[in-house]
Amino acid sequence: MNTMLKTFSLAVLLCSTAAQAEITVYTDRNAFLAAVGKPGVDTYDDLSVMLYNPSLDRMAGSYGYTVSASGGLYGAGAPGDAWLSTNEPRKPIVFSGFASGVNALGGEFFGSDVAGSYVPNTSMLLTAKDGSTLTYTIMNSATDSFIGFVSTSALQSVTLGTDGGNYWPTVNNLTLAAPVPEPGTYGMLLAGLGLVGWIARRRT
Repeated sequence: MNTMLKTFSLAVLLCSTAAQAEITVYTDRNAFLAAVGKPGVDTYDDLSVMLYNPSLDRMAGSYGYTVSASGGLYGAGAPGDAWLSTNEPRKPIVFSGFASGVNALGGEFFGSDVAGSYVPNTSMLLTAKDGSTLTYTIMNSATDSFIGFVSTSALQSVTLGTDGGNYWPTVNNLTLAAPVPEPGTYGMLLAGLGLVGWIARRRT
């Protein structure tokens, strides 16, 4: 029995370490959604135009996460289409504390002003971490400037900042998801399970 458990553990380990962690960037929401499974969206439409705590626990569908910004978070946008921003300009927003299985994050990222209104043609910086680090720059961001990250391992955090301009980092429709496994992953898992079955038959 111990040998069978060890073999099964080895099969799972082989599947989980078959490839190094890698982050893919998507600039199209449909392509991003096609690459992931079971997406959940936080629209922020429950927020009012007001100051919030520096850290909030939120849900994107069934996925929990934490969003934070030093100096406080701020409800921006308009009723019926609220956004999440910061209380102070240039302060980054950090998304972290993701529920287990979350390997993908996307959304619309742009800049807003002190009143919480959209500022055109800002440059936003997004930094994703999954053990490795990848930074992507959104040039001339707009309210529909979608960027998505899909990692081959669990995401640790994603940070939204500015290029130093005097505006407020802002997010809408934050999407969390779990990637669809690669066909090769299924193959390795089946091979591992087959090996376990063969050992079990031999021991019987």
